[in-house]
Amino acid sequence: NCELNFKQIKKVNIEYLLGRKPIKLDEKNISQTINNKTVLVTGAAGSIGSEIVRQVVNYNPAKIILLDQAESALYDFEMELISLGKNKNAEVVVGDITQPDRMERLFNHFKPQVVFHAAAYKHVPLMEDNPTEAVNTNVYGTKVLIDLALKYNAERFVMVSTDKAVNPTNVMGASKRIAEIYTQSSQSAGKTKFITTRFGNVL
Repeated sequence: NCELNFKQIKKVNIEYLLGRKPIKLDEKNISQTINNKTVLVTGAAGSIGSEIVRQVVNYNPAKIILLDQAESALYDFEMELISLGKNKNAEVVVGDITQPDRMERLFNHFKPQVVFHAAAYKHVPLMEDNPTEAVNTNVYGTKVLIDLALKYNAERFVMVSTDKAVNPTNVMGASKRIAEIYTQSSQSAGKTKFITTRFGNVL
């Protein structure tokens, strides 16, 4: 007969569930990359994009451009930043990465030095039913941004990919793999440094 009491309950840290030691960020290197720079985050209202913004604003960018096509989500996120007093250097832009003219105006006006590209269609079953949209946004939209980053001499371009791009078995994963290949192939095309990172399910 097993009895429970409060003394048996331990406080659980999220790190216990990770299964490895937490990765410590190189704060100095990050600061040098972002401090006083103009930073563009695509898909800024999404789950990954918004978290990138939350982190970047702590490193004193000269300007951070929040780009997303989801108007309501972008508005809600802007309100969050305002409530936290972290909107000082933020520019909120509604736009679609698959529209070259719109993206050209954005790059020409702001001349971002660092680009975090998190805009993508990511839901596997939805993209199986809508493959044209997956390819248009994930492949063509990425190409539009990379070409502009090269044209406007961005210093860094970080492409946020997915673990589903590894030996892809679905449209979403395949579209992200193609985007990765285009990113890698652009490495020596200009001054921009290209980095690809694959995000899995995040704890």
